[in-house]
Amino acid sequence: MSAIDISYGKGSLPVRLPSQARPTIIRKPHLPKIADPRAAIRQALDHPMGARPFKELARGRRSACILICDITRPVPNHLFLRPMIEDLLAAGMPAGQICVLVATGLHRPNEGAELAELIGDPWVLSTVRVENHFARNDADCIDLGRTATRDTPIKINRRFIEADLKIATGLVEPHFMAGYSGGRKVVAPGIAHAETIRTFHNARFMEDPFARSCNLAGNPLHEEQLEIVRTIGEIYGLNTVIDEARDLAHVTFGEIIQSHLAAVEFVRKITEIRVPRKFKTIVTSAAGYPLDKTYYQTVKGMVTPIDILEHGGTLIIASECSEGIGSPEFHASQARLVSMGPDAFLQMIQRKSLADVDEWQTEMQLKPMRIGRVQLYASGLSADERRVVGVDVVSSVDQAVSESVARSGDDEVAVIPEGPYVVPFFDAAAR
Repeated sequence: MSAIDISYGKGSLPVRLPSQARPTIIRKPHLPKIADPRAAIRQALDHPMGARPFKELARGRRSACILICDITRPVPNHLFLRPMIEDLLAAGMPAGQICVLVATGLHRPNEGAELAELIGDPWVLSTVRVENHFARNDADCIDLGRTATRDTPIKINRRFIEADLKIATGLVEPHFMAGYSGGRKVVAPGIAHAETIRTFHNARFMEDPFARSCNLAGNPLHEEQLEIVRTIGEIYGLNTVIDEARDLAHVTFGEIIQSHLAAVEFVRKITEIRVPRKFKTIVTSAAGYPLDKTYYQTVKGMVTPIDILEHGGTLIIASECSEGIGSPEFHASQARLVSMGPDAFLQMIQRKSLADVDEWQTEMQLKPMRIGRVQLYASGLSADERRVVGVDVVSSVDQAVSESVARSGDDEVAVIPEGPYVVPFFDAAAR
């Protein structure tokens, strides 16, 4: 059969299945293109949910802080940052009182050419301050107490807290811990202190059965994030949804919780895919650039299809990993996993109230490993990095698929070209 292209780096990787294979390709339904994306942004700003129009919100404000996601999310910042800033300037706000803050969480900062790529508009960079959040800088955060429900410390970037107008922007997509990204998640962990992030990324949260893809009901991370944004008070959110071509497919603006939930309802219809069977062979991706720049982010693509992975089956994931494994802390965590083994590693982290930085991603990797075999194709990893991934590294996706089909005796193969941006669920009624 002809090759099936899956997302890989800034392009795609052709996957050729064995001749006897019967593929089920799992992807988003086709979405009609928005004819004028900038007009759609303007419409959302002028007709918000649970709020006054953006131009009215800007009047009389002394300062503003606009949160944006870091480089790991392909958010169309170039479409909405300039019109928002122009509205603020037109309302009389000095340019020096407007800050675009990159919600890095505990990721590295985005600087230089990468920052220019992230912003996507030289005018924004030359007009207002654009800064990175540094979660480990104590002086950068304000302590707002603790959540009443799970005693999570609420320490948030002071530039955001002290701004007169607070805006969070982002991309709404399935998230393997928090249910869905965007909205409240851009605030926490996006601009939270390391202590806050390490608290709700400990094993008590991560091992909760409700902390999973596409689930908000009873999800402890989602509930803590909601409590944090409610503690902060007045926040507005601009939420975007993109299609497979990374073009704008949907946008909402308004009160942060209401506008986020509206975007989630739209996303559910296109990303939650009901599948009538489970598979012994699954081929997926880490969604390509920018998500597959590191192995750290690749873990998301391993976790999202586990509902359709047969016990003892094989999950094969392709990720360029052009920047290698990720942070030094994640490398150390992976090395501990390899040296201790999965069971001892899990027992060790379950005793901690504060997870080590990036250790939670190693913990999430354990979830598909409990079900079956995980195999990785990654051209960007060094020999040392390959030794600590904790899964089988393969030199050919095609060969890995052929061997899995032969090993399982099952010719049915699931292919998920866009990786974690699509979440398949087993549903016998879908037959």
